Amino acid sequence: MQRTFQKLMTGMAIAVALVVSHAANAQVRLRGTIERVDAKTVVVKARDGSVVPLAFADGVRVDEVLPVDPGAIQEGTFVGTTAVPRGDGSLSAVEVHVFPESARGTGEGHRPWDLQPNSTMTNATVEKITPGSNDRTLTLRYKDGEQTIRVPNGVPIVTMKPGNRSLLVPGAKVIVFEQVVNGQPVAARILVGRDGFEPPM
Repeated sequence: MQRTFQKLMTGMAIAVALVVSHAANAQVRLRGTIERVDAKTVVVKARDGSVVPLAFADGVRVDEVLPVDPGAIQEGTFVGTTAVPRGDGSLSAVEVHVFPESARGTGEGHRPWDLQPNSTMTNATVEKITPGSNDRTLTLRYKDGEQTIRVPNGVPIVTMKPGNRSLLVPGAKVIVFEQVVNGQPVAARILVGRDGFEPPM
């Protein structure tokens, strides 16, 4: 009986440790504006007004987000889109990002997103484009299904390309993928716009 109890407690301790470890390594997205930056840290003023200092992770990745012509969205293109539900339950895009071909398959699928309440993210291949007078409707196919998303004219259409820390300057708009490592918040990846351009996703 005692041995069984000890095994049970050991199993629970391992499970708790795994949960804590997972939580410690989980990424959160911090959107805001760079206040200060140096060789080791970046300080970001978040959308809620809080000021968050972060250390750079070893090998931190910096990608530039930049606008592209809406014509970059073609059938067969792999894209990601943040969307929100309309009154009729259909989805309307608030941004579309066109992945470079080398990043095809990144994060494929459909999931909740944290840009705004009830928003979703769909990373998928464009199967069909249906033009309208004030929008386009994309049929997006991913490995587990498909979504039909309306893209109103004028929503931001962007792509990403490898950047470097020279883009990280005060005033730059960023999305920081933040992790906690050894109790310290670190920037594992940074999406940044040039000359005040704000990554829209």
